[in-house]
Order: sequence, then structure tokens, then C-alpha cells
Amino acid sequence: MPNMQKEKTKMPEQEPKVRARNFEEVALGYTEEMAINEANRCLQCKHQPCVKGCPVMIQIPDFIALIAQGKHIEAYEKIRETNGLPAICGRVCPQEEQCEMLCVRGIKDEPVAIGRLERYCADYAIAAGVEPLTCKCTLGKKAAIIGSGPAGLTCAADLAKEGVDVTIFEAFHTPGGVLKYGIPEFRLPKSLVQKEIDSLVDMGVKIETNMVMGKILDIDDLKEMGFETIFIGTGAGLPSFMNIPGENYNGVYSSNEFLTRINLMKGYKYPEYDTPVIRHKKVAVVGGGNVAMDAARCAMRLGAEQVYIIYRRSETEMPARNEEIEHAKEEGIEFNLLMNPVEILGSEQGDVTGIRVIRMELGEPDASGRRRPVPIKGSEFDIELDAVVVAIGQSPNPLMREATPDLKTHSWGGIIVDEETGATSIEGVYAGGDSVSGAATVILAMGAGKAAAKAMLEYMTKE
Repeated sequence: MPNMQKEKTKMPEQEPKVRARNFEEVALGYTEEMAINEANRCLQCKHQPCVKGCPVMIQIPDFIALIAQGKHIEAYEKIRETNGLPAICGRVCPQEEQCEMLCVRGIKDEPVAIGRLERYCADYAIAAGVEPLTCKCTLGKKAAIIGSGPAGLTCAADLAKEGVDVTIFEAFHTPGGVLKYGIPEFRLPKSLVQKEIDSLVDMGVKIETNMVMGKILDIDDLKEMGFETIFIGTGAGLPSFMNIPGENYNGVYSSNEFLTRINLMKGYKYPEYDTPVIRHKKVAVVGGGNVAMDAARCAMRLGAEQVYIIYRRSETEMPARNEEIEHAKEEGIEFNLLMNPVEILGSEQGDVTGIRVIRMELGEPDASGRRRPVPIKGSEFDIELDAVVVAIGQSPNPLMREATPDLKTHSWGGIIVDEETGATSIEGVYAGGDSVSGAATVILAMGAGKAAAKAMLEYMTKE
């Protein structure tokens, strides 16, 4: 008989007041006993609806059944058949909108904690020192991957498994893309990301860093170097701003700059690491997505006395994961909802002193399906601050499209591709992830990398 416990097995976490002042991981992971207890909540449905909700088609009931039997390494290997980054996905995937949303247990009770179980398997296997897959370029084909975020890493892994000679070109000094520069240590430890990247290197994948593609090399150069196929996974690193007065004051950051300084360049460890980060006392983060939550929680951990989220709709319309919203509230982040900035205020010296906002009300749904925020005339007021982080979205990096005139793109910058294969307007060149869709989730980017790898392999091996 399955365990009919109504709620998910709770995962231990750091106490909110303690974790709000450190960068250690918030969620501490299941013990073996907790994992087996949760695995036994799975009904092992024959039609497996949860698998349909996974962009990389992990065989979810199969790996959960292995956990229930105490076969944790075997469960990890089952996940790794389709997912090369299980420790990462187990932490940052929006499972509640994907696999867990389709879980039959979720009809009456809480769904099975699929993400937590995936994380458990990966952490167990890493601690046990499981050997990486070994695949050493036996096919006689060469592929180039531009960008080492989740789309690029997944594409590289799937090609390497088939014996393709894969080289990843990364613009930063270290691989990982948004997994390292965008997601804070307390949600996704960088050492863990590096271990999953190291396993790719063990498979034979080569990684060249400090390679700003579109400037140092372009698509034609790569073809001349013998790469038969090329995957573009350059992400969405171009920040958006509000275009309101005062955005040029000292103390206004894009979320990209703020998080990159703190996460990738270890600014929070200054002077141990030499990237300085100003430790502001009153910080507003504008936006309602996961990036906004990450920036607000980082500001709190850097010692801010007050941190505000300013969002123009209500909490119901916020795109951030519920778990991240709840964690932010527990840590003392103040939510100023139905408000929109109209001006950033500053001193004669050019430093931020506050923000002027206007109250909003919700009207009819817009093209996104969410109710449109409408300003309430005469409701403006000021909030005293010394820093503002703008986290209202990013668009694809422009370098590749600027350097590649034949690469067709949308007016907003996304690369135009065949939805099934990721094929671009240039023969042999594929693309996926945020450079195609705009900023989205890790698992969707991985799904795109996986689909492109399949098409690239077919292209290279066709008669």
C-alpha cells in the first residue's frame, strides 16, 4: 500500500532569521528515511502523467520506485538517462508548474515532492562518488556549443554520449552561465554546479572560456575549424530598464549586474574575493519574478536593514515560484504590491535617495492573461532608499545576431528557430534556451538543448 500521507514530507531548512544573514543553502535536503517515506507516496500510475510534464522526459515513477526500494544509486542512474544536471534541476526547476502539477496525488492532496526526490538522488550519488559517464569522441564528428548555460550543457552532454567531439565556447572566465551568475549560492551552490560541469569534461567535452563569440570568432570561423554543427545557447543577458527619470543615479543596478557581482564574482566574500559590493541599508527591487526574489534576498544577506519588493500587480499575478515568495517573506522582505515606480530620486552628488511610486489597480486581462495594472491618478508617494535594483526582465544577448547577418531573429532579439529541432535560418546551426525564448526556466532551456542535440546528431550522420 502506498503511503497516503496528505502533505509532502517536509524538507529541513535553515531558520529564517539565521539564513537571512548568510549565503549558505536554505533547504537542507532529505535524509534517507525522509526520501523513502516521500517515495512511498507515489501511486506508480500506469499512464504516468508526471512524465508528460517534464521537458526532458525523466522517467519519474521509475526512479521514485527505486528510491522506495532503497536503490538510490540506481535511481540516480535512471534520472541521468535523460537529465545530465539532476542536482541542479532538483533545486531550481519549477516542479509545481510541470511534473508535480500533473501528479495524481495532487488532485486531492499535495503532489509527490518529485523535485526534492530528484535532488536527494543527485546529492546521494555525488556524496557516494559515482563515476561519471565516459564517452570519448568515437563518432568522428565535431560540434561547437556557444554558451555554457543549461541549454548548452545539456546539448553538449547528449552529443558527447553519442561519441561526438564537442567543444563549448564560454564568454565568462568560468562555465555555467546563468546557473553561476544568476542564481544565488543559497539556492544553488556553485560547487555543485561545477561538479556537474566536471562530469561533462570527464565525458570528453572540451570547454574554452573567455571566448566572446561574435567578437573573437564567428559562425564562419567555427565552420572553417571543422565544426559540422553549431548550437547557440547564449542566454538572455541584456537587462531591461524602466526608462523613467533617475535611472542614471549611483545606486541603481540592473539585476544582471547586481547578481553577477555577488554570485559569479563572489562579491559577498569581499575582501576574500576582490569584487567589491556596496552594502546598502535601504534597497528596493522592482519586479515580481524569481530574479527579483533572488536580488532582494541577496540584498538582505549583504546587511540591508530594509528591503522592498515593488511590483505593479498583486501577488496572484507574480511570476516567481511560490516557494521563493514564501522564503523571501520569512526572511523579512517587505512586499509593496500594486505599486509602480515613476521616478528615482537622487542627491546633488548623484546618489539614490528614494523612489517615487504610484499606486495601481487591476483592470481587464492583457495579452499575457494577467490583469492589466492601471495607475490611480494622484496616488504618488515617495519611499526613502539608497539603492534600486531593476529586475523586470532580460532579452537575448545581441552579439551573435549582430555578427551573423544571415541569422534570422525576432524584432525583440530572439533567434527564430524550428520549434521541434531548434534549426535556425543557417544550415547546420541550431539554437535554444533563453536566446530563443527570452528569459525562461532552467528545465525549458535543457529541453531545447536536448531537442537540438537530437537534430544535430541526425544532421551529422545523415547519408
